[in-house]
Amino acid sequence: MQTMIHELNEKIEAVISRYETVKTENEMLKKELLDLQESSQTKDATILKLEEANALKDLEIEEIVNKIELALG
Repeated sequence: MQTMIHELNEKIEAVISRYETVKTENEMLKKELLDLQESSQTKDATILKLEEANALKDLEIEEIVNKIELALG
């Protein structure tokens, strides 16, 4: 009987230990996910700004081309 109780205690301790390990890993993964989401949002904002700047440059180029075409007549 004592052996069964000892074996059961060992199994319970192993399960608790595994739970703590998985819990820690889960917390680390959650933090990593939040960091990646934040990084993604920052990159998305940068991409949006660059796309807007690119659109403005396209307009400037179009205006310059129109002026050249008018000058060449």
